[in-house]
Amino acid sequence: MRPISVSRTIDAPRERVFEYLSDVANHAEFSDHYLSDFRLERVDSTGLGASASWHMMFPLARMWGDAAITELDPPHLIVLEGRAGRIGRIAVRAEYRLMRADSGMTRVEYRFETDSANPVDRLKQAFGMRGWLARKSRRALGRMARVLEEGTPSAHAVRPAAG
Repeated sequence: MRPISVSRTIDAPRERVFEYLSDVANHAEFSDHYLSDFRLERVDSTGLGASASWHMMFPLARMWGDAAITELDPPHLIVLEGRAGRIGRIAVRAEYRLMRADSGMTRVEYRFETDSANPVDRLKQAFGMRGWLARKSRRALGRMARVLEEGTPSAHAVRPAAG
């Protein structure tokens, strides 16, 4: 699937946005409207190697996937890479680029792409997945902006189990 790119300006310092996004547990908080069954894959949910699995709810191609943080360049870049689809045959890559904007705000550019060698997977993705994912990603950035600007986590944030 060709990459999708969406962006949003958030009224929060870049360092705070970077810290929030570099914790994969926070991603469930703003993307649960299209990703369900979000599960952390290791105890430490921050930094390089932090990973999670999820279930994408696209109507024509529901699929399981996972992604791990593979690159961090504070406070500019966070890259997640993983696999999705049947037996993990679709490579996925998500990238958050953070840039300073006016008056201490942060411009977040999100890019998501998949690479599938299987013709069946490519056909499923061709039936509206790119547009659907762009709309869901735009909404996710809006939800993330509300959390960071208002400072109140949603009820969907992943929390560690009480021990």
